[in-house]
This record gives sequence, C-alpha cells and structure tokens, in this order.
Amino acid sequence: MTAYRLLVASLATYRLTRLFTADKITERIREALIARSDFFGYLITCDWCLSIWIAPALSSIVMTTDTTIIDIAVHALALSAATGLIATVEKRLDT
Repeated sequence: MTAYRLLVASLATYRLTRLFTADKITERIREALIARSDFFGYLITCDWCLSIWIAPALSSIVMTTDTTIIDIAVHALALSAATGLIATVEKRLDT
C-alpha cells in the first residue's frame, strides 16, 4: 500500500467511524444499540473501539479490490473527513 492510499484509507476509516459514533444521521441507530446492549451501546459511542472494527474491514476492501466504485467511495469518505477536520481547525482559529 502506498503512502497516499494509506492516508486515504485512514481518512476514510476516520469518517466512517465518526459517521457511526457521532453524526446526527445515525443517531437512531446509536440510540437503539445503546438501549439493547451495553456492549454494542459502548462500541457505537467509542471512536477508538469502533475504529478497530472498521479499519480491518475497510483495509481488506481497499487492498483486495481495484474497482472504480470502491476508489470513488473511499476517496469521497476521505475528502469528507478532510473537510470536517479543516472546518474544525478553521472554527478554532476564528475564535
């Protein structure tokens, strides 16, 4: 894996993890898991914990497939992550 692909996969892993642990769009899923199970409730709210599961799944997809659709999806997630991180830094610099 090249350094570029590693960076893209890392940002995509971050974005997917954040999507499930914190974003409003997955709030209902999180609430349902929290209500049903202590283990899954904790897992779905812990960035570190969930990323341990997302990273190998995403890595195996990225490393074993070489399709345009996978590349587009992973790059879109990485660009979304970069945008979110840049926006966070920008907000902190503005205050």
